[in-house]
Amino acid sequence: MSTPVNSIADRIDALLPQTQCTRCGYDGCQPYAEAVASGSADINQCPPGGAATIAALAQLLGVPPKPLNPVHGLEAEIATVAVIDETLCIGCFKCVLACPVDAILGAAKQMHTVIAAECSGCELCIPPCPVDCILMAPRPAELAAPAAMAGTWRQRHLARKSRLGREQQARGAARRRTAPSLQDKAGSIDIAAAIARARARRNVADTPVTGSRPIPGRDDKS
Repeated sequence: MSTPVNSIADRIDALLPQTQCTRCGYDGCQPYAEAVASGSADINQCPPGGAATIAALAQLLGVPPKPLNPVHGLEAEIATVAVIDETLCIGCFKCVLACPVDAILGAAKQMHTVIAAECSGCELCIPPCPVDCILMAPRPAELAAPAAMAGTWRQRHLARKSRLGREQQARGAARRRTAPSLQDKAGSIDIAAAIARARARRNVADTPVTGSRPIPGRDDKS
């Protein structure tokens, strides 16, 4: 009896570094694991995992290992974390929205900072920064190694996705409570237009006609 695909996907996901960097072409490690399990993605698309992850996936799936596909990036020699130059930060909040593991603190229009211990080094916060105040620095030696953080990053990523889903549902519910439906709005517009047209016709009918000429054969009584 073959192993269910979901079970294989979970085992693949357990071997991934959980940086959630999307360099593999998928929106996180779990979607990539599911793609590998289904055969729609190859085992060599994870730059953060590099050769070690490729070898582990090859052993799990019983296939030969292969070099990292350079299309998805190169394997980093050292682990890194994001660092924000707080003197340049304008508080645009875009880096906070981009972080897949909620490792950046800060409110809109306020200075932001990276929690180094929680940063997965995904680099997703760099492209949206409008003032280029974020750079990657070597992960401090006193912090836990990336391999030891994989489980934490997975949980933080899942918690973030769950929170964003709840917030989206709440916004949708608020819009439904406060705004009329498009159908109701269109109906009210149609009724108002009909009333306006009826009033216009009535006003025309009630307006006395002045200066009219007699119609020969009907109005001429001479």
